[in-house]
Amino acid sequence: MNFLLTIRVLLICAAVAMLPRAAFAQEAASDWVRHPEVSVRLVAATRDAGPGPSLRLGLEIALKKGWKTYWRSPGDAGLPVEIDWKDSTNLSSATLRYPVPQRFSLFDIETTGYSGNVILPIDAVLTEPGKAVALKAGVDLLVCEDVCIPYRADVALDLPAGPGAPSANAHDIAQFAARVPPVDADGKGAGGLAIEGADLRRGPASALVARVRADPPLAAPDILVEGPPGWSFARPVVRLAEGGRSATLTIAALGGPGAAPFAAGNNVTLTLVDGGRAVERTLAVGNAPPAAPPGTLLAMLAVALLGGLILNLMPCVLPVLAMKLAGLVRLDRAALGAVRRTFLATAAGVVVAFMVLASALVGLRLAGEAVGWGLQFQQPWFLSGMALVVVAFAANLWGWFVIHLPEALADAGAAKPLAGAFATGMFATLLATPCSAPFVGTAVGFALAQGPAEIYAIFAALGIGLAAPYLLVAAFPAAARLVPKPGAWMNVLRRVLGLALAGTASWLVWVLAAQIGWLAAGTLAIALAVLLGGLFALRRRGGTRLRVALALGVALLGLLLPPKLALEPARTAEASTIKWERFDRATIDAAVAEGKTVFVDVTADWCVTCQVNKRLVLSQDAIAQRLNATGTVALIADWTRPDARISAYLAEFGRYGIPFNAVYGPALPGGVALPELLTADAVLSALDAAGKR
Repeated sequence: MNFLLTIRVLLICAAVAMLPRAAFAQEAASDWVRHPEVSVRLVAATRDAGPGPSLRLGLEIALKKGWKTYWRSPGDAGLPVEIDWKDSTNLSSATLRYPVPQRFSLFDIETTGYSGNVILPIDAVLTEPGKAVALKAGVDLLVCEDVCIPYRADVALDLPAGPGAPSANAHDIAQFAARVPPVDADGKGAGGLAIEGADLRRGPASALVARVRADPPLAAPDILVEGPPGWSFARPVVRLAEGGRSATLTIAALGGPGAAPFAAGNNVTLTLVDGGRAVERTLAVGNAPPAAPPGTLLAMLAVALLGGLILNLMPCVLPVLAMKLAGLVRLDRAALGAVRRTFLATAAGVVVAFMVLASALVGLRLAGEAVGWGLQFQQPWFLSGMALVVVAFAANLWGWFVIHLPEALADAGAAKPLAGAFATGMFATLLATPCSAPFVGTAVGFALAQGPAEIYAIFAALGIGLAAPYLLVAAFPAAARLVPKPGAWMNVLRRVLGLALAGTASWLVWVLAAQIGWLAAGTLAIALAVLLGGLFALRRRGGTRLRVALALGVALLGLLLPPKLALEPARTAEASTIKWERFDRATIDAAVAEGKTVFVDVTADWCVTCQVNKRLVLSQDAIAQRLNATGTVALIADWTRPDARISAYLAEFGRYGIPFNAVYGPALPGGVALPELLTADAVLSALDAAGKR
């Protein structure tokens, strides 16, 4: 009997297996249409057509690794997915919906789309509810990697009449449908995000300025813009406020050849994205208000001028002052006109260097990159190059490395000394940027929150401030005669100044080690030692060509080898009496909500002023005891290497450079920024004020 029962079960299973797959429609999916780079199929959320007038479908796209397809508004390149339903039956309409896309950046080309596996939800409306539906879709899509390939996929799916039971695809379709941004029709928001409005700022560099709000606060916001035909939009420059609960996003806009007119009153569609949440709104743009009132700009120019002047007193500029002192010795007893020309050339080098920095920051901003003061010290190649240059200057002061111009050029006149003075001024600016002297941070923060014109104006004022001592000597060249007569003391001075430069090179190597590890930094240190040893050995026997060849060879090795040997350094906790915690923006709000006081220190190994603050103020017993006390949280944000989270945090306060310190508490939930140069009284007073209820 058991044998006969077993035979019956096997026969039933075999019969079931022989039935067509569509008889069950368990998966409710078409066959895959496969291409080498992409596969496409149509899926349904129900096994059958269901009793209602609507049907939830999905276009499933599986892309080979490294390939992508595009959003409804691809950006600077690409084509959106298109579907032709003309051969379907019992289908009134079908609306393709798009989940939040990824942003793809290649050089200055910005596109949006999808990689990996994605389902584009489709809202279908039936002509005759309750009846079977035959879906036939012709799908056109473009897929790209290094090359772009257009594909056509013809997919078909038949769904019988039925009660609308969920299919095996229902969950996947629902997951991607949840990623479709809700529409914010009135600016009141959805999903904790609200797009309040947008204004168009016209000028040589047009930009769209969007105002948004969020609750919970924004973490890493991005915004996608769909504007008039022919216009492209860069990554936004984000300025957070109110602890991330509001923000201004400035998006550079560029109209291509034949672009449609774009002016106030035109509609744009904005999609605000922040992590896993998003919102979409279509609105008419207004006119952006002026970047800054003239009075404010004039006041900030004065602040920048004063900040640049004070920058001369910062420890970063000591090596450059050393070189200029040596230059002043060389000009002793020289004609007053030569003194004036030399110092004017140095001042010109300072100002030109600031203009180059301003141009770089404007370019990065238009490209949507993070910008700030001293960010080049986050780049290992810059540190290596600067260390090599500083060592070469030290060897020059010691008399080991002197390059003589060809006689014809030397006889031309003042070209040689003026060129050297100009280079000294540019070098002064580069080494000054790790420091954020009083007023510099305020001026730079104001500039980077404005347009290109304000950036250039503020940086010109900073340059004039830093160049002020050189301009003063140029105005009163007789001051050069106050230098003592040449003698043996000059050789001693040159050796001391060379040691100061060698110390600067050691500091640059130390900063490099903090970024890419001691193996790479040690390689650079060996290259520098070989360079100095070789120049010393050749100081009398070697000719100029041999010295130059040695310098170029070592420089090439010093620049190429460290990146090849770069390892992520093991960042150990710095020996400190303060119990620092790693910076996390969410920790601040959570601690304040619990009634705690929070102290934030944004620092970097390359920031000399940060180290001064740490050793002279934060290491004091009274400060350490207060920061270690119950109810106080001390957060340290290490900006030695690039970190977008820290950049975004600084932007909350309109700051783009360090040192930066802030204090939060029940009485100051939005935080208060402290001066660049800390004092114990300033820190303790801010902690007291923040903790009051």
